[in-house]
Amino acid sequence: MDVSEKIKQLRKKTGLSQSKVSAKFGIPVRTLQQWEQGISAPPEYLVRMMAYIMLLEENGQKQDKEPIRGKHADDK
Repeated sequence: MDVSEKIKQLRKKTGLSQSKVSAKFGIPVRTLQQWEQGISAPPEYLVRMMAYIMLLEENGQKQDKEPIRGKHADDK
């Protein structure tokens, strides 16, 4: 899988639109589109940073949605 596919797959996995990703990382939408189409490629460090941040946020959202299960969770 090449970089363009990885970027597109990561964006879709996290459920973000191109405009939301571009706003989050301060890049023009057109630049992101070019990366996803393989017309140009971002520096490797930027891809790694984006993946790290997006996956951290995705994992944080999943943890927030999990019900609280503890010894006193049912106590009112």
